[in-house]
Amino acid sequence: MIYNLIQSLSVSSIFAVYSQFQMNLNELTAISPVDGRYRRFTQKLAPYFSEFGLIKYRVKVEVEYFIALCKIPLPQLLNVDPKCFEQLRSIASQFSEADARDIKEKEKVTNHDVKAVEYFIKDRFKELELTAYSEFVHFGLTSQDINNTSIPLSLKEALEKEILPKLKEFTNKLDSIAEDWKDIPMLAKTHGQPASPTRLGKEIKVFCERLQVQIRYIEEIPIAAKFGGATGNFNAHHIAYPKIDWVDFSNKFVNDQLGLNRSQFTTQIEHYDQLAALLDAFCRINTILIDFARDIWQYVSMEYFKQKINPNEIGSSAMPHKVNPIDFENAEGNLGIANAIFNHLSSKLPISRLQRDLTDSTVLRNLGVPFAHTLIAYESLLKGISKLTLNKAALDKDLEDNWLVVAEGIQTILRREGIPNSYEILKDFTRRPEKMGEKQMQTFIRELNVPDNIKEELLKLSPSTYTGISLF
Repeated sequence: MIYNLIQSLSVSSIFAVYSQFQMNLNELTAISPVDGRYRRFTQKLAPYFSEFGLIKYRVKVEVEYFIALCKIPLPQLLNVDPKCFEQLRSIASQFSEADARDIKEKEKVTNHDVKAVEYFIKDRFKELELTAYSEFVHFGLTSQDINNTSIPLSLKEALEKEILPKLKEFTNKLDSIAEDWKDIPMLAKTHGQPASPTRLGKEIKVFCERLQVQIRYIEEIPIAAKFGGATGNFNAHHIAYPKIDWVDFSNKFVNDQLGLNRSQFTTQIEHYDQLAALLDAFCRINTILIDFARDIWQYVSMEYFKQKINPNEIGSSAMPHKVNPIDFENAEGNLGIANAIFNHLSSKLPISRLQRDLTDSTVLRNLGVPFAHTLIAYESLLKGISKLTLNKAALDKDLEDNWLVVAEGIQTILRREGIPNSYEILKDFTRRPEKMGEKQMQTFIRELNVPDNIKEELLKLSPSTYTGISLF
């Protein structure tokens, strides 16, 4: 019976079942949760930050570099038919897991990952009958010319295609919520104590503006790359072809062809200052989001927000009534982990002994990890805010219970009218031990020794109307 069932399945169905089995197995056996429990959120980053992704981008840079040499053209490459360029590019565009495994097998022999990529491409040259030109694969380069272009290129594309779009989606959603709630009065809390009322939408807008500013900063940071030979001086290139302007060639190759920003003065490696700036910028964004997650968590605790209930979800294994703000807690935890790694990367990478040591190599292999935790957090925040429902009754009750917050407005109007010791009069009144509600406040106003028109102005004040300017 099982045999007949298998026979009835298509190849694609069998592959889908196997893929699901493999994914479930990875979730159970992966050491890191970004490749296990949260794989469904982070798998979109795998083409950029995985070992497969790194190898594929290395292949792409090597192929594009060879094509660029052909276009100089170098004398020995004059006979390369430009029609073969698309075939060469297909080595990268059609790069498969089988190709990556082939390179990993070569690496077992070479004990050098970039050299294994070079040998793989030379094998492809044989298939394309380009063996006569294969020595110009990786010509004059050191491995860091490939790593310090392929990694920035993968990062650039991950930012453009996955990370920034998700951040902007969250920011836009937040902006929409702020607009919906722009007229909702809310008691403010400074130092945890009741303060001059505000509007809920404006408090959300604070986070929108902070995120929008940081996103603009990120988009202005160049994605830098190193490309200059063994120690950054084009030694090998210059000795082989002294009449070629290799600096100009490399600038055009890196800046125009790859879309990166070539650093002009380097050692064997990129100095990573721009990368550090980028990581620090994401660290600031994540700090803003931690601040947001904690505020929303607090508002949920204050019952300003209720959460949409999924009847199948359980908040507590012991307390049936619980609906916990887990999305904001999950986001806060993942943002904290991300920032710890971002901070290490940004402080470590710009430091290298003399012309280079190997510490940047092993550290850079973790570049995708903080972005994976960050992406998990973005998804959690989006899910969290989609479940929020406004409990306006709780906001109104807090305002009504805190009439003392209009004391600032009263003493300011009294000062405007030249009433001596206005602040001190309100201080003495508002610090009495008995409860001060609307009735007590209005009695106090009526007993003030001020003209009736001023009393009428003061009597119009209430916690729900004393909210300042509508800023948007």
